[in-house]
Amino acid sequence: MPSTTRPSLIYNLPVQNSLRILPSQPMDRSAFSALRRFTPLLLLLASGCASYGVVQNAPEEHVARAQGYSIATWAMQHKGGDINLVLAFSGGGTRAAALSYGVLKALRDTPFVIDGRSKRLLDEVDWITSVSGGSFTAAYYGLHGERIFDDYEDAFLRRDVDSALIRGVLNPLEWFARTGRTELAVQYYEDYVFHNATFGDMKRDGPMVVINTSDLGYGVRFSFVQEYFNLLCSDLSTFRVARAVAASSAVPVLFNPVVVRNYADCGSAIPAWLTELEKREADDPRLAQMAAGVKTYFDKERRKYAHFVDGGITDNLGLRAIYDVVEAAGGPRSYLEKMHRAPPRQLVVIVVNASTEPRPNMDASNEQPGIIETINAMTDTQLHRYNVATFALMREVLAGWAKAVSTPERPVSHHLIELSFEQLASAKEREYFNAIPTTFSLSGEQVDRLVAAGGTLLRNNPDFRRLMNDLQQSR
Repeated sequence: MPSTTRPSLIYNLPVQNSLRILPSQPMDRSAFSALRRFTPLLLLLASGCASYGVVQNAPEEHVARAQGYSIATWAMQHKGGDINLVLAFSGGGTRAAALSYGVLKALRDTPFVIDGRSKRLLDEVDWITSVSGGSFTAAYYGLHGERIFDDYEDAFLRRDVDSALIRGVLNPLEWFARTGRTELAVQYYEDYVFHNATFGDMKRDGPMVVINTSDLGYGVRFSFVQEYFNLLCSDLSTFRVARAVAASSAVPVLFNPVVVRNYADCGSAIPAWLTELEKREADDPRLAQMAAGVKTYFDKERRKYAHFVDGGITDNLGLRAIYDVVEAAGGPRSYLEKMHRAPPRQLVVIVVNASTEPRPNMDASNEQPGIIETINAMTDTQLHRYNVATFALMREVLAGWAKAVSTPERPVSHHLIELSFEQLASAKEREYFNAIPTTFSLSGEQVDRLVAAGGTLLRNNPDFRRLMNDLQQSR
């Protein structure tokens, strides 16, 4: 299993509000090299000056647990079918965004027949859960559906975002801005990608898109769905999608956290699912950790704000959200009952893992590694181990979920499908993709090959072939 994503110095740097750079005007690579040398100093200088997060989450006027962009509302509108298909998009900058986009295209082009009707696998997607770079693709699809295949490449994948972001860093007026570096990047995403869209604009006839971030203060994995915003006494429907994606991809130090207000006096009580979770936590330390983190949002006096950073810190594969939702509901049977759904015949999770294998240079000599190289190595080690643990957990629980909802009359099959560069047959191809950095500016060739790789990995994956064989036999 490949290692986790590795943020470079170019990844997720800020951008000017008044940016006037076109995608056809990339910054010269010598400028990139110079910036890489001076960025640690610039960040150190900027860190000595206080900045304040811009708060743009509105309070709930009326607490309505099943309103807005919520899992409960989505479930009422989507009764499910024979296939329950979940996509998980990992982090990894534009590399992750392009690979996950390629998988969406491949699912669109994969037909199958069920009950005498020809359908596409893309139409069977129930959930998309994402972190960091994968959140750009997930959010765009959540807003526009299949329009993504018309304009997403120009809107994001083929833009030279890094040049724009780096010019913001080089502007001395922005080094000590009281609003922090993140606001500059949020403005860029608004102007060029999401165009002021809110979660109220998310399509209701598509999959539930769950964008994930990490609560820096308490290490809580936080999802941009109304159920989590209820904890903040806040209304998600007016919250900008660009700000959520920025929170999901805000690499600490390089980006300031996205700050939200934890409002008080909304008449909110501890939700029933959290009370039930507390009853079960003694038997499962993972549930206990989840419950403890969520309960901190009810300490309104101490937790007046929450600070959100890269979702990859708490789950670089985007898989933990699935586990949390099902287990918080009381397990798979209870989840289906609460969602008013019958058990599917096929329970499928496809993980689009855009991680690459790090190739550190520090062991080539006895020269002491620098600060950035040391931080990168520490991050790689921690997140790689967490990736392995997360995937092992999902393999275990997915089998358990399928067994729990199966009956002799209606057995449920399960498929956990991981797509990663390590699975490419050609060593030359693996080397090519492993060398693509975690940045927001890739060449046209890199984007083309990543999109194509998404389809190749899906079609050639043995677990995916078993799924298609199962679907063929169940016609």
